[in-house]
Amino acid sequence: MGIGTTHAAEKPNVLLISIDDLNDWVGCLGGHPQAKTPNIDRLAGMGTLFDNAHCQSPVCNPSRASMMTGRYPHTTGIYFLSPDLKQAPALEGVKTLPEVFAANGYKTMASGKIFHTGDKRFFQEYQPSGGFGPRPEKKISQPHGHPLWDWGVYPEDDDQMPDMKAAKWAVKQLETNHDKPFFMGVGFYRPHVPMYAPQKWFDMHPLKDIQLPLVREDDRDDLSQYAIDLTNLMHVSPTHDWVTEAGQWEHAVQSYLASVTFADHCVGMVLDALQSSEYADNTIVVLFSDHGFHLGEKQRWAKRSLWEDGTRVPLIVSAPGFAAGQTTKPPAELVDVFPTLLHLAGLPEDAALEGNSLVPLMKDPQQTWTHPAVTSFGLGNFSIRSTRYRFIQYHDGSRELYDLRKDPHEWTNLAANPEYEAIVSEHAAFLPANQHPVLPGESTGHNAYAAANANAKIEE
Repeated sequence: MGIGTTHAAEKPNVLLISIDDLNDWVGCLGGHPQAKTPNIDRLAGMGTLFDNAHCQSPVCNPSRASMMTGRYPHTTGIYFLSPDLKQAPALEGVKTLPEVFAANGYKTMASGKIFHTGDKRFFQEYQPSGGFGPRPEKKISQPHGHPLWDWGVYPEDDDQMPDMKAAKWAVKQLETNHDKPFFMGVGFYRPHVPMYAPQKWFDMHPLKDIQLPLVREDDRDDLSQYAIDLTNLMHVSPTHDWVTEAGQWEHAVQSYLASVTFADHCVGMVLDALQSSEYADNTIVVLFSDHGFHLGEKQRWAKRSLWEDGTRVPLIVSAPGFAAGQTTKPPAELVDVFPTLLHLAGLPEDAALEGNSLVPLMKDPQQTWTHPAVTSFGLGNFSIRSTRYRFIQYHDGSRELYDLRKDPHEWTNLAANPEYEAIVSEHAAFLPANQHPVLPGESTGHNAYAAANANAKIEE
């Protein structure tokens, strides 16, 4: 047995699976009754499902930058789609998650979307999968607006989908003998817009049977104007009024469900290859999404909100030596993944990481947990999610409080109810004392944030 083989046997491999824009419409999370995700559910049965997991920002770039550096957006100033993490002064010299594993003797490789952009910079080997393509010459369902905002049946064959290419790449890697322990990232783009998938995935979700999300017409009546402005002004997603008036709500929901089922199929290919490989018993698997997604809830679409639909994500960790089929309810954060993987792999702790290792919850899912999930969308806008409640404070000082046990749809804002004054204070205590200013950039988030602040006459 060579030195490399011995080395590989001593350290666990890491398989990091990312699914872009996947909310809780997953079988094991119960977010939509028609979600078909047998493979994600299978992985949950192999490890620990963090049932109350949340992103640190409801936007791709800041969420992934936060997770991959172990720092909150309010520490780095990366709140929106730009700037790139390499342009943040607070992150100068900071090694990302795969770079730390590489420094500790791991072979690092990836395909698809793990970081927001420029993945090749952070892995020793990187295989592009094709991004958000392919796209038809003309949009299918939403003729106006952003070029990526569309949904429907396209293309004809699974093999034309970038996610299928990433899955096949991962299968090949798992069939290969590696002389070092590996850190492998597999990033799937669906169900991110355009919500395209071949016909067979739509056939699994017939349009005539589609169930729409529960939405109340008066849902926003107890929100501040700032909350409405922040989540609606200058956004690139279609308005809820357009989607409903165009008769596209059912079709869009169908397209999202079909895209999720297709992404789940790709996950299944990777899991099948892992379970039949020589690495089956010595690989840590982490599956996550970067943020949630609205499909009409709160009368809006897409991400960029501090409500449950915008922040809740799938997070599953399966690791050798830990019980299978566990579910834990205390809040978990994507920023926790970095210290968790160091812990599981037996690598040195890093005191600069701002998350918490989730290993204690994997050992005892019922234990007391005092760390809430903190999500931000621009300076001054924060959500604090505990096991039972969500507290939101906006830049203009307006607040929301929801009791998720009694009000899972967040229809009733309790922040002004005197009976909940102590609960509000308890959660407000977790608001960050120090917040990095928003780094300059050009993005939807920057525009929405600026518009909401202008309407509220908040000067930056």
